[in-house]
Order: sequence, then C-alpha cells, then structure tokens
Amino acid sequence: MAESRGADAPWRLWGPYLAARQWGTVREDYSADGDAWASFPFDHAHTRAYRWGDDGIAGLTDRYGFLNVALALWNGHDDRLKERLFGLTNSQGNHGEDIKEYWWHLDATPTHSYAETLYRYPHRAFPYEHLVTENAARDREQPELELLDTGVLEENRFFDVVIRHAKGGPEDVLIEITATNHGPDAAPLHLLPQMWFRNTWVWGRDTRVPKLSFARGSGDQAAVLAEHGYLGRYLLVADGEPRVLFCDNETDEQATFGASGGSAYPKNGIDSAVVHGDASKTRRHYGTKAAFWWHWDAIDPGASVTVRLRLTRVARRPGALRRRLARHPVGPLGGPFDPRAAAPRRPR
Repeated sequence: MAESRGADAPWRLWGPYLAARQWGTVREDYSADGDAWASFPFDHAHTRAYRWGDDGIAGLTDRYGFLNVALALWNGHDDRLKERLFGLTNSQGNHGEDIKEYWWHLDATPTHSYAETLYRYPHRAFPYEHLVTENAARDREQPELELLDTGVLEENRFFDVVIRHAKGGPEDVLIEITATNHGPDAAPLHLLPQMWFRNTWVWGRDTRVPKLSFARGSGDQAAVLAEHGYLGRYLLVADGEPRVLFCDNETDEQATFGASGGSAYPKNGIDSAVVHGDASKTRRHYGTKAAFWWHWDAIDPGASVTVRLRLTRVARRPGALRRRLARHPVGPLGGPFDPRAAAPRRPR
C-alpha cells in the first residue's frame, strides 16, 4: 500500500477532513481582543463565510479544503437548516465549550477509501435556545444539560442518518445517505447534500472565483459540475430527480452585520428557500454553493429512505463531460450502488 503513504498519496486527496465545528475557533478569529467565541458565534455560521476552513455534517473535502461535500437536513420544524453541529461557546457552557449533538464515527480505513458516520436528528424542533439558557443558569458544581435531557428524543422520535463514503478510485467517491425513522409516528424529512467552494476569493490574494453549474445527467439524474483553478473539474451526480438549488458562499451582510451590500445570493440562500419558502436568494443554474433537495412528507415508523451521489473527476478533453454523464455514474461500474463492494480492501 505504498500508494497510501504520506499526505500527498493519491488515495488521501479526498477524505473526512471537513471540520465538524469551524465557528468560534482560533482558526476563524479575526477579533481585536482574541475572543474568537464572541467574534464568530454559532449564529454567524449560517450567514457568514469562513476564511480558513468550513464545517459540515459527515463532510468530505480535498486535502487543501477547496471543495466540500456535506449533509444538511430539515425536519420541518427547526428555524434553520441543520448544516453543522450545534454547541455552546466557552462562556455559555457551565463546564466550558461543548457540542450538544449525537453522532458516531462507525467505520473507516486509513486511506479514507471507506468511511461511515451516524448522525441522530430529532423529529421535533432542535432546542437551541433551551440548551443555551439552561446551561447558562447552572454553575460548575452542577451537571451539564445535554440534548437527551431536553426530552426532544423521547419515544425515539428521531432519525438515525448513516452517511457512507466509498472510493472507486482516488478521485471517484460514492456517497450513500440512509435515514431511518425510529419514532412511533410518521415524520417529514428533507435531505440536502450540499457542495460548495471555500471562499478564497474575497481576501485579495487570489481573486479567481471557482464555479458550480448545473449539468443534466442521463435519465433521471441531476448533476453539478465544479470547476476550480487548482483542483480541475469534478462532477457530483445524484440518483433520482432532486431539485437543485444554487447560491454563493458569501456572507449575508444584512443578516450578519445589519449592513447593506454583498452578494444578492449569500450562503444562507438555500436555508431561505427550504425553511422560509423564500427562493429570492437562490440562483437557477450556477453559484459557488449548491444543494440537491429531496423531501418526504411522511416517513413511516421503522421505514428508511436512501439517496445516492457520486463525486468524480472529469477531464478537460472535449466531450469528456458528456461521456461521463452518459455512463450512469451513480452506480459503480454501471451496477447497483454498493459502497462496501466499491471500496478497496483495507490496508493490512
């Protein structure tokens, strides 16, 4: 497995390098006083573009952090898309900073040829405010209030969402997302796998703007073409016919700072369309952030739904994109999607 050794090894180009929490860390501290928590709080993460990295749920990115793929969800009750893990800042928690979510890394290989993560998402509205106010009311001698203590998960009213990444090659990644309703009643769910470029163009050193654009797949597939000056061209293809939404990975100046200006299609444009029914902040065919949108009005108790995608490099040769789309690239080698079968064997 010499090809897997070292950070520059081809099999390590893509992996689970995307942070679970980028907000409020020293990596994104632009403050005058060194207080990263106050300078970049959790609420800003939804509307404010990062500089040095990004974050997401069960995220996948290249080793340079240019292009990201991660899962967003909505249960029909939250006041925002679930795009990243929620937690308390250092001053909000009675025992310091802490993530107030449940997720498990179930499996992985050293080369990142296979990875499997489980995320638990409540049916009910996520208790953001309750977690903040109740933990703020407790002193250091008292236990922390955890998500389980809020009652939001009672009677197993949650979805277990399993995200699998399996490589068919160093630049060919299969993605499967399965959500299972463990509650006693049917519940709605929106799954929105998202793809976006880290914003490297607004800081003045490299003003080249990469591009995501809509590309029609074969049959009932939707696809997004990603074009980047360093990475080249990649295609993310979704099985089925999800709606595709675009916006820009730019700060919403009005929502974040109360200021005018900035992009008319900022990074929370997809959130505005899905959660608030306002599609005015989304583009139709291109941008620097995109989402495939699947929606089920009611998933029965014990039932599961699955969506599948494939991220693969596309050559710049004439006709390469057309040929790639014609190969039905969601299923490996044209067959049914089986991420475990597609992954190479684990290194010994």
